[in-house]
Amino acid sequence: MATDKKNDKERSVEERLQNLFQLQSYLSEIDRIKILRGELPNEVKDLEDEIIRYQTRIQKYKDEIEDLKAFVNQKKGEIADRRVKIEKYEEQINNVRNNREFAFLEKEKEFEGLEIELAEKNIREATEKQEQKAAEIQRAEEGLADNQHILEEKRKELDEIVSETRMEEENIRVKAKELEQKIDDYTLAAFKRIRKNARNGLGIVTVQRSACGGCFNRIPPQRQLEIKMHKKVIVCEYCGRIMVDGALVGVDQPVVETPVKPKRKLGSKL
Repeated sequence: MATDKKNDKERSVEERLQNLFQLQSYLSEIDRIKILRGELPNEVKDLEDEIIRYQTRIQKYKDEIEDLKAFVNQKKGEIADRRVKIEKYEEQINNVRNNREFAFLEKEKEFEGLEIELAEKNIREATEKQEQKAAEIQRAEEGLADNQHILEEKRKELDEIVSETRMEEENIRVKAKELEQKIDDYTLAAFKRIRKNARNGLGIVTVQRSACGGCFNRIPPQRQLEIKMHKKVIVCEYCGRIMVDGALVGVDQPVVETPVKPKRKLGSKL
């Protein structure tokens, strides 16, 4: 009875290792599909952000132009009012009674004239700024059109790749999800944590030429023996990846051929 329990325990470790290795193969295939898509998703996102920046910039320039137009209209209204005042002062000048009134009216008339000149200068400057803003809008719209064209091409390219791999990826994800149900929560969580921290996404690796298949550091003989026995889950002391015997998961190990030393020829005795 004790032997049966022991066999169940060992079989459980073997099953966990086999399931983890199979899960790793599914996840590696999903990683391969993502690599196939390359940087296209990031490029699409960057282009979308750039288009938003262009649109924001164009709207900002348009708002500034509207403010400048309102400013110009205000100044034109001021000019019209001041000209009315000047006409009024000219009429009053014709009916002055003394030099003091004449000097006062002339001074007021001169002041209004100077204000008109200043307003006209403000109008010219505002008009120039409108032209500059319009030129900026044109350049921004050209940049926007270029980016929209590129985005359209990138989206089309991405959609083609996604459509080609979507079904494959979905099928693999379903298999991976079903396999996860066969792995206990603790082991699965540890595996995912290891995989997340691994540079190449490998959470479990086989022993290759007496070394860890993840970091390629040499494994002590006693450790190798423990891995081959499949009695417990063993991780690499260097990279933290779970290690498994290739024979257990059906992975052929590379055969290292021992070089044959050439036989030394014996010199013939005379």
